[in-house]
Amino acid sequence: MRLGQPGLWFIAPALLLLTVFFLLPVTAALLLSFTDFDIYALGDPSTLRWIGLDNYRRLLADSQFWTALANTCYFVLVGGPLSVAASLAAALLVNHRLARWRGLFRSALFVPVVTTLVAVAVVWRYLYHPRFGVFNHMLALAGIGPVDWLGDPRWAMPSIILMAVWKNFGFNMIVFVAGLQAVPRRLYEAAAIDGAGARRQFLHVTLPALAPTFVFVTVITMIGHFQLFAEPYVMTQGGPANSTLSLGLLMFREGFRWWNVGYASAIAFVLFALIAAASWLQLRLRQP
Repeated sequence: MRLGQPGLWFIAPALLLLTVFFLLPVTAALLLSFTDFDIYALGDPSTLRWIGLDNYRRLLADSQFWTALANTCYFVLVGGPLSVAASLAAALLVNHRLARWRGLFRSALFVPVVTTLVAVAVVWRYLYHPRFGVFNHMLALAGIGPVDWLGDPRWAMPSIILMAVWKNFGFNMIVFVAGLQAVPRRLYEAAAIDGAGARRQFLHVTLPALAPTFVFVTVITMIGHFQLFAEPYVMTQGGPANSTLSLGLLMFREGFRWWNVGYASAIAFVLFALIAAASWLQLRLRQP
């Protein structure tokens, strides 16, 4: 189908915005990743040098990069499934036929999603306080000693994962609710007539019917988790001992703290490649 001149005029503003605020910055960042652009080149562009793949070779020898990559993958592989599971459980509860005030509960569970992430991270940092935090107070009531949630390398990343799951599960819950409401009731009625209980109905009716919804939710959740930045930046600054250092935080440090913009751009495109590859793999695995 050919797009006529009126159609071009209609989409021109959107194309212009995409070009100015997406295509041009992405192209510029890609080009910068092959240069040694730093604060000196910012002051005097004549000092800018084209260094080819040197930034990418430097990444392979950078221990901080591998630590950040491992932490990011840990966050994705643990936090992603937990977020999806919590979202599905909440959707099943608020969509149950016996549930009352469904709209109220959906709105209440969705509130963390629209709350500013930095504000949420600050509040949770106080909840994790080793002396005055609510979590350690609850442990004390159970006779368990305090835990340095954000100061112990063993607990820092799990603590961030818990906060991220609480913050983000509401969006996926709404998506799952929409998917559940699209499942025809006659499928459950037929399964009940055949003698299937609630468990078998869930396994053989609900989950297969939600397969397209699972694809969307898992891909979107994975993309968001790979871009982990604000949580460790506000709560731990990447510590302790780099146990919460993510690729996003490392990219921010290199680009905006040390002004190694070329190196930071290389990190950004490695992260982009990881997200693209993981998304492609998930979509391939979901195909029948």
